[in-house]
Amino acid sequence: MSIPINSNLKEADHPPSPKVTLLERLELNQGLMNLDTQSKLVVVIVGLPARGKSYIVKKLKRYLSWLGLNVKVFNVGDRRRRLSVDFVGATNDSTTIEEKLSNQELEMYNHNRHSSSFFDPNNAEAFKKREEIAMQALDEVIAWVREKGLVAIHDATNSTIRRRQNIIDRLEKEKDVKLLFIESICNDDKILDANIKMKTLSPDYVGIDPAVAEADFRKRLKNYELSYETIDGYEEKRQVQYCKIIDVGSKIITYNINGFLEGQCVFYLMNMNLQPRVIYITRHGESNDNIVGKIGGDASLSPQGIKYGKDLTKFIQEHHSNFQKNIDSNGLNTNIFPEGTMNGNQSYKPKETQKNLEIWTSMLKRTLQTVQFFDHSKVKLKKFNALNELYSGLCEGMTYSEIPKQYPREFSDRSSDKLFTRYPGIHGESYVDVIHRLQHIIVELERMHNSVLIVTHRAVTRTLISYFMDISIEEMPFLNIPIGHVYACELKPHGNELSVYKWNEDDGTFSKTNNDTLYKN
Repeated sequence: MSIPINSNLKEADHPPSPKVTLLERLELNQGLMNLDTQSKLVVVIVGLPARGKSYIVKKLKRYLSWLGLNVKVFNVGDRRRRLSVDFVGATNDSTTIEEKLSNQELEMYNHNRHSSSFFDPNNAEAFKKREEIAMQALDEVIAWVREKGLVAIHDATNSTIRRRQNIIDRLEKEKDVKLLFIESICNDDKILDANIKMKTLSPDYVGIDPAVAEADFRKRLKNYELSYETIDGYEEKRQVQYCKIIDVGSKIITYNINGFLEGQCVFYLMNMNLQPRVIYITRHGESNDNIVGKIGGDASLSPQGIKYGKDLTKFIQEHHSNFQKNIDSNGLNTNIFPEGTMNGNQSYKPKETQKNLEIWTSMLKRTLQTVQFFDHSKVKLKKFNALNELYSGLCEGMTYSEIPKQYPREFSDRSSDKLFTRYPGIHGESYVDVIHRLQHIIVELERMHNSVLIVTHRAVTRTLISYFMDISIEEMPFLNIPIGHVYACELKPHGNELSVYKWNEDDGTFSKTNNDTLYKN
């Protein structure tokens, strides 16, 4: 994505020089968490198909990337599909796909995917090919972490002790590279059925009838189950770190976790859940300082800001009520999306819509005044220092035209590097500092089951949206976040969806607008 650039410090400053990588910049600034980047981590995913491995991988990569860590996923399935031209399992078992496809469909399939016979443990040729592909992907992992990577994720089933033994042996030869196995286990049939239906939409089954695809995938699953060996005594004997995630976090088992990066991964994954919910993010209504162009401070709302608060209250109540009704009517609050993950409680009890919503604000008056029209006897309000605006130090209370006159060097530095450069003065912040203080907010949002309305400030809104929508932190400081917009991020198992709503001051309504407004000044 290209980000508009201009000379105005207010909205879009010049991006960092491409001569210095983000990882190098994080090292120079001691990173977000003062970690030792000489120690690399290889995360190896383990588990049968349809157990949520892709969900875990995507979320983990998004979180670590948002923290500023250099992360890359190496997907063995994608590599298999790329290398599968003219290779079909060498067995006499022409079942499911081969029997039911037309010649044209079968030709397309054979040139792009593998049918269930390719995953038969008795298919010696296919087994050899699968192991070769997995080890080739591991070689790519090692080459990448040797060169510049910090966290590599080897995304495959890795479902046998033999495969994992080869991985352990190979990585033990590497200096300053640690290994963490993450195994996803799912015993809930309804969750499995939902995941299997989603698998029929994967690249392996493009252009294939869903019923045929599902039958083939279920046979593939049975083939994997024949040889599947869970992580257990062998890995413990080798003193390998591992984390088992059972039924989407209902139960977590960890062993020998002793590294900082490993701890970050495990702590984050312990707080995930699949409950459908919306994270609404908006800036406060217009303040008196906004009118005169002053930054920072703790100003009260203007009359227009008060009106925004009233209209926002009505919009959120209506939008969330409709969202909750849709969830309930489609049965998404039942077993497929457990109401409790951390305590194992998988029963769903319908609640009043307002009780399914929380409001979070900063500690500043303009956010608290924006939410004053909600009935706080029905909806919980929480205030966080972490949601305060990026602190502009000595520039607090100044206008953007005043800053270059009083602090020309600092203005120039921030114009060159908005992500890392702090405002002058004690406790002046950069965007990296905002990421750091929002870390526990993100983990809490992942843990909870309710929807949340977050009323905050421009820099914080940019930072939160960059996390939920997987926008790079290099792009984050340049997102266009005007007053009078609500960013509704719906958290879903297979990827978050963002809807942007613009306030119409004249009639007090909100209308859906194009997400591209994030990249326009």
